[in-house]
Amino acid sequence: MENVTLQVKGMSCGHCVSAVEGSVGKLNGVKAVKVDLGAGTVQVEFDPDAVTVDTIKETIDEQGYDVA
Repeated sequence: MENVTLQVKGMSCGHCVSAVEGSVGKLNGVKAVKVDLGAGTVQVEFDPDAVTVDTIKETIDEQGYDVA
């Protein structure tokens, strides 16, 4: 398992947290997702053999948020 912390812009409420955690959490190979609204970060624990960081970023983008 690997961990990545992504800076994400545009998240401001509980709905944002649910949207990001829900969509990223459904990806095959993702074990855990934690959004920190105050810091504007998304921490993801994932299996690099099953999912890439680029796929995680694209999934967040699809929810309407900007990954730095």
